[in-house]
Amino acid sequence: MIYILAGLILWSGVHFWKRIAPKERAKFGDKGKGIVALGSVAGIILMVIGYKVADGTFYWGRSPAMTGINNLLMLFAFYLFAASGAKTRVTKAIRHPQLSAVVVWSVAHILVNGDSPSLLLFGGMAAWAIAEMLVINRAEGPRGPYHEVPIKKEITAVIATVVVFLVVATIHILLGYNPFG
Repeated sequence: MIYILAGLILWSGVHFWKRIAPKERAKFGDKGKGIVALGSVAGIILMVIGYKVADGTFYWGRSPAMTGINNLLMLFAFYLFAASGAKTRVTKAIRHPQLSAVVVWSVAHILVNGDSPSLLLFGGMAAWAIAEMLVINRAEGPRGPYHEVPIKKEITAVIATVVVFLVVATIHILLGYNPFG
């Protein structure tokens, strides 16, 4: 599980860099974006490898009810992520839809994966997302006014949600993890 932890630390570090040390981050200019991207990819690789080889305590398994709840939460997580890009109406109520999507994604995965590697990985990602929201709120202060968006953006977000959900579900099935039970 050390790889999962190392990946979480690397992922969190490169994402917090801009907020915690803005002057140091600014010194790198556009090269800093490349460092963040490279650190993010390396963090993901460490987390994936760590999760794949991790052995830990098993607390609970999948059930048909939890699988259904997981899939509904995943649809909502994908919608939140799509809503962020499209700036849909949900962004009026949720300031950080992408980070909120990570929290929902994490909870959904913990519901159906009750082992210690899953708790570390998905719980760690949820903790990072919540901490990131707090750091951003502190750095940026109160949020600005909400701007109404056309219904076309809502429709685009819903279509994107369904397409991405189906693609991700297909990838899970191909990897041997059927999200539908």
